[in-house]
Amino acid sequence: MFQHTAIRILRPAFLLIFFLSSCSSPATPSPIPTETEPPTSSPLPTETALPTDTPAPVPTAAPALARPQYVIDLRLNYSTHAASVTQTITYPNWSGETLNDLVLAVQPNFWQGGFAVRSLLIENQPVSTYTLDGQKWTISLLQPLPPGGTLTLVMEYDLILPRMQAYANPDEVRPQIYGYSDRQTNLVDWYPFIVPYKPGEGWILHNAWFYGEHLVYDPADFDVTVTFTDGTTPQVASSGAEVPAPTANSRRFVLEAGRTFAFSISTVFKVAQQTVGNVTVFSYFFAFYDAPGEAMLQTTIEALQVYSQRFGPYPHKTLTAVQGDFNDGMEFSAFYFISRDYFNLYDGTPKNYLVIIAAHETAHQWWFDSVADDQALEPWLDEALCTYSERIYYESVHPDMVSWWWGYRYFEFEEPGFVDTPIYDGGGQRPYWDKVYLTGARFLEELRARIGDETFFAFLKDYYTQYAGKRATGADFFRVLREHTAADLTDLMTKYFKNTY
Repeated sequence: MFQHTAIRILRPAFLLIFFLSSCSSPATPSPIPTETEPPTSSPLPTETALPTDTPAPVPTAAPALARPQYVIDLRLNYSTHAASVTQTITYPNWSGETLNDLVLAVQPNFWQGGFAVRSLLIENQPVSTYTLDGQKWTISLLQPLPPGGTLTLVMEYDLILPRMQAYANPDEVRPQIYGYSDRQTNLVDWYPFIVPYKPGEGWILHNAWFYGEHLVYDPADFDVTVTFTDGTTPQVASSGAEVPAPTANSRRFVLEAGRTFAFSISTVFKVAQQTVGNVTVFSYFFAFYDAPGEAMLQTTIEALQVYSQRFGPYPHKTLTAVQGDFNDGMEFSAFYFISRDYFNLYDGTPKNYLVIIAAHETAHQWWFDSVADDQALEPWLDEALCTYSERIYYESVHPDMVSWWWGYRYFEFEEPGFVDTPIYDGGGQRPYWDKVYLTGARFLEELRARIGDETFFAFLKDYYTQYAGKRATGADFFRVLREHTAADLTDLMTKYFKNTY
C-alpha cells in the first residue's frame, strides 16, 4: 500500500468492523490452467509476538499440490451489486501437523448482510459445524487432515456489495475499496480464503486496525470465472491472465502463485496496454484521464523493468494498474490501485505522486506478492522496501530527480521511532507512516551507504531469490544480509530497530 505526505490518504480495507455489531483423499482435481497471454481483442490484536524464522517441520508425506487451488464461479449482477458464488478450495496440508479445523478469512462479513453461506461440503459431505464470527470462519473437519493430506471444500455463498464510503476525516477512518461507486465495482479480498498456519502456534488471522493491513496470505493458484447476470458488458480489470471462457457472457482469468485475486469492473473504463517481454501491462482509467492513465502505464512498465533487474524476475504474465474511485493506493497480486486524487493532481511530469505511487505499488509485486510477510506485525518488510524502491526507480529512470524525491517524500516528516513497529503500535496514521515507511527508507539508505551498492543489491536479489513464494520475517531479512556483509551494523540496529535480530 502507498503512503504519501501531501494529501491525507489512508490504507483501505474493512474498518467498518468497528462500526458494526458485530482425510480421505479427494478425487484428483482438474488442474488450473497456466497463465497465458490475454486475448488482444477495534479490538486488540490476537497475536503480538514477533515472527521468527524457525523452519516449519517437514511433512511426513508431501501433498500432491504445491499450494492451494481456488476455483471460483462468480455470478455478478453488476446493476444491483449482488453476486452468488460457487467456490472450490483444494487445500494441501504442508504444515507438518495434523489439522482438526480450518480457519478462513471472510472480509465481506464485516458488512451487515454482506455475506451469506448457502452450503458447505468437505469431501462431498455436508458440513454444518462451523462458526462465522466477524472475519473469522472456523470449520471443524469431519476427519483430521494429516500432514501431507489434501482435502476439498465446495462452498456456495451470496454477496451483497456495500457502497464505497467517502469519510469526512480520513485520518480517523480509512477509505473503503471493497464495494461499488457510481463508476466502478471493486472485488478485493472478496472470497473466503484459508489463512496461513504456523506450526506450533496455529492459524494466523489478526484483527483489523484503523490503519495498515492485517491479513496474511499463503500463495495459491486461482481460476476465476465471472458471469454478468444482468446483461451488462463492462470492462474487467483483473489480477489474472485471461483465458477462454465457458460461455459468451463470461470472462475467465487464471493466476498462479498469487497471494490475492482482485477485480475492478466498470462500464466507463478506458484501457491502455503494452507488452514488455512476456508480461502484458494494463492501465485502466476513467474518461478524460488519458494523460495520467498513460503515465500510470509508462511508469509501471519502467518500474517493472528496473525491479526485474535489481530484485529478480516478475512472477506473472500480466500486471494491471487501475484508477480507483476512492482516496488510496493499494496493492494486490498482479494488480494495484491508484487514487482518483492523484490523477487529478497529475501535472504531466515525473515530479508528482501519480508516478511515485505507480513505482511504489509496482514494487509490491516483489515485496508483498512474491516475498510476503506478516503485514500486521512486521509491515516494514514490504512498506519500507517499497518506499525505498521508489528511490531506486527514480535513480534508474530519472536520476536528476533523486534529491527532489527525498525532499518531496519527507517534507512533513518528523522523527517518529522504530522501523519495526506493528500496525497496532503505530500511534496513529501519520506516526505509523513515518515509522514504517519513511524511517524504513532512511534505514535502507544508510545500510546501502554502509555496505556499498554492489553488496546492497546482491543482498536484495538474494533475499528475493531465497524467499520468493514464501513468507519472510525480520530475522530472515537480517540472516540473508549477514550472509553478504560482515560490516558492523550495531549503531544502525540500535538507531532504527527496537527488536534484536
